Amino acid sequence: MYNHLMNTAELSLGWDFYGPLLGMVILILLGVRIWAVIGLGSVIMLMTTEVLPATLLGEALFDGVDSFALIAVPLFVLTGDVLVRSGLSNKLLDVAEATMGWQRAGLGTSTVLGCGFFACISGSDAADAAAIGRITIDRLVEKGYPKAYACALVAAGACTGILIPPSISYIIIGLVLGISASTLFLAAAIPGVLVLLSVMVTNFLINRIKGYEDSRGKFDVRHWLKTIWDGRYALSIPFIILGGIYSGLFTPTESASVAVIATLIIGFYQKNLQLSDVPKMLETSAKVSGVIVPIIAMSLPFAQTLAALEVPQYFVYTMTSMTENRHLIMLSMIAILIVAGCVMETTPNIVILAPILMPLALEIGMNDIHFCIFMVSALGIGFITPPLGLNLFVVSGVAGEPVLAISRHAIFFVFSMLAVVIFIMMVPAIALWLL
Repeated sequence: MYNHLMNTAELSLGWDFYGPLLGMVILILLGVRIWAVIGLGSVIMLMTTEVLPATLLGEALFDGVDSFALIAVPLFVLTGDVLVRSGLSNKLLDVAEATMGWQRAGLGTSTVLGCGFFACISGSDAADAAAIGRITIDRLVEKGYPKAYACALVAAGACTGILIPPSISYIIIGLVLGISASTLFLAAAIPGVLVLLSVMVTNFLINRIKGYEDSRGKFDVRHWLKTIWDGRYALSIPFIILGGIYSGLFTPTESASVAVIATLIIGFYQKNLQLSDVPKMLETSAKVSGVIVPIIAMSLPFAQTLAALEVPQYFVYTMTSMTENRHLIMLSMIAILIVAGCVMETTPNIVILAPILMPLALEIGMNDIHFCIFMVSALGIGFITPPLGLNLFVVSGVAGEPVLAISRHAIFFVFSMLAVVIFIMMVPAIALWLL
């Protein structure tokens, strides 16, 4: 099936490649900042392999961040921060609770739905986990959920921050692979909702077994309509963002800027924001951007070095020489992405692994859009998987609960999300149907 790849059999990598790579792994395990590790690894690899001139580094650093699409990242983060400070996030949760709170596991299901609403605005899972966690964890405990489980539920629901559009991760992978973020947002809608539903169903089943919560009641249409009316301003923000993008009226970056202006106007109109709050919100957005942008800047020259060394071709040859079964190859890709997500953040994983895995995906017949949705969905599992598990640490900081205790409960959600990722892998139409 892949006989034409045999021409690449002479490809080989020596210690001039494996040495710097091993050094990077050691530095990551020692806790060195990821952008510094990638930058140092790029310099050493360029010096040892001499595959590209070292002067490439400075040019690549500038070109890597000189992108209009990247402006959307701090803007979406700023929108989420304004949403929290203005109290609009509470309105979203009220709507979620009025919609789902009448069920037996009502508050837990409402919490996950609230995470989905927030994901439609912020595009960041960490912001989602922090905002929803502060509001719901104590309420979940009052309903009968163990605190560690409540934290795990919020952490799992917040994974939709990078899976439901608008998502910062889809902006980055689109930038790296040259694919329109608007197209990826449209393709990600159904897979993102499926992950959200998987977390809801898992919580419902666990609740039935453990008996944590029994909120059974009747659906009150009047109360639901009143809650929607009260939360009309908060609900308008996702429609502005996604409606503008899908209609072609805005680019993702323009949509993010419009969302910032809209949330600020609503906050000032309702007198929940003061001018003195603006510098603090800008500072928060700048801090998040200060984490993401250096990683992107350092990762791109590293990715170029790997491409010059023909690492993607070597990887394709190695994988296809082991098996010709495309499903086994895709399962291997899932394993690689989950392991990578366990030890490294999504941004460097995307910038480094996407150019390596994309040729393999195309070789086995995957569509490029399908691959992007598949990759980001698989990396999303890493947010609730130790040892890195960013969402686990965020909710741990919010609730003061040990990460290990939270991760023990999170394992149920890991398996449910994995089932959805395998489903997306097996049925490409899930990602391509809306296109």
